[in-house]
Amino acid sequence: MHFSKKCSAFKVVLGALVLVALLQMIYLSFLSKLHGKQQRYRYSELFGSSGKKNANPEKNSRKARLRYSLSTGGIFDPSGQYRVYKNLIKSDFSTNQKPGADASSYFLALATHTSINNLHHLNSLVERWQNPLSVAIFAHGQDVKFATALVYALSVFCPQIQALVDFHLVCHSGQMASFPEQDREHFTGLEDCAAVFARLETHRDKYQNYAIGGNGNVSYPNNLLRNVARGGTEANYILVIDIDMAPSADLHQQFLALVMRREPATDEVFVLPAFEIRHVRKMPATKSELVQLYQVGEVRPFYEELCPRCQAPTNYSQWVNRHSQGLGPLDVAYTLSWVDPWEPFYIGHRTVPLYDENFRQYGFNRISQACELHVAGYRFSVLNSAFVVHKGFKVQGEFHSRKDEENRRNRLLFRSFKEGLKTKYPSSPRRC
Repeated sequence: MHFSKKCSAFKVVLGALVLVALLQMIYLSFLSKLHGKQQRYRYSELFGSSGKKNANPEKNSRKARLRYSLSTGGIFDPSGQYRVYKNLIKSDFSTNQKPGADASSYFLALATHTSINNLHHLNSLVERWQNPLSVAIFAHGQDVKFATALVYALSVFCPQIQALVDFHLVCHSGQMASFPEQDREHFTGLEDCAAVFARLETHRDKYQNYAIGGNGNVSYPNNLLRNVARGGTEANYILVIDIDMAPSADLHQQFLALVMRREPATDEVFVLPAFEIRHVRKMPATKSELVQLYQVGEVRPFYEELCPRCQAPTNYSQWVNRHSQGLGPLDVAYTLSWVDPWEPFYIGHRTVPLYDENFRQYGFNRISQACELHVAGYRFSVLNSAFVVHKGFKVQGEFHSRKDEENRRNRLLFRSFKEGLKTKYPSSPRRC
């Protein structure tokens, strides 16, 4: 009798365990189906047919514009080595810009360039800038598909990017970008803007600096990319920086106010002193914040360890000691003449000379353009409170193995470039 009761109790417990296991299986099956439906919904949100009753006309329009951009096959750069898809995806701002409309918000644009492994920096850059931005992306091999897919996802899931960012794509001339509709693996798990940037983060360590491709033998066309980004905006004035840098806060509004008070000269560019900050530190928004970090060694001049002469003409001590000027409106602190080997970051009118696209990889790509500005007669007006900051200290040993070889090659190219300026500007008394 006692044994019979124990047996019955055991059967009850066993039955309960079986029931719980069955319910768990049903629940997991339900979750799996729900996740599949969510993924299908997200995928259809990206690529759903425009013929559906509830199709989003805005997304369909963006998809149609991307299809058209890709269908053109892009254009070749002057060297014939690169294929350029200009305005691969246009922002809502650029798409809706009408001739004769109030263009104050498009007075100054930011232009930047990147490979796919640094595109994750776009998130913080857009957050800081909050105005029109033109981004030229270089992709190689399988990254061409990945870049096209992720850029499209950014334009769909990220409202600020959708509103403000124009994307351009550059790849080798023998490669072509295609519409990513069949590349479902690139979109798995992408449910919102944060998920897209998380996916981009997985590519951040794919290359070391310019070491792109299996053997690091793919040339990163930095000056071509800068020109593509510059040419992708209709703004009157343009600030060109690297994507892992950030300008001081509210620069767009402050510069517009400056120009309203003081009309720039046709031969003038506005220099923003460049700094680099320790990785763990938050990017400073104002000159006061930056000076505090500078005084305790958490911020230092850009390239201080690698090439202190390249930024020294900015005269950091003079700029920092004019701390009180950072409390008033944005203005010119002092004006400088260019000296070798200065390579400042600056706001310039859209008519300033382009970057020489023969310079690729590491070395002399920005200094060559600053040199041409000097020979062409430009003066360099340093702004009193605006600046740019690079994320992380630039240190020896973190560059790719071919850096020195590229630097030597571009040094020879720079000598030839300077000789060419004598022919281009025969009446200029300036040399560099």
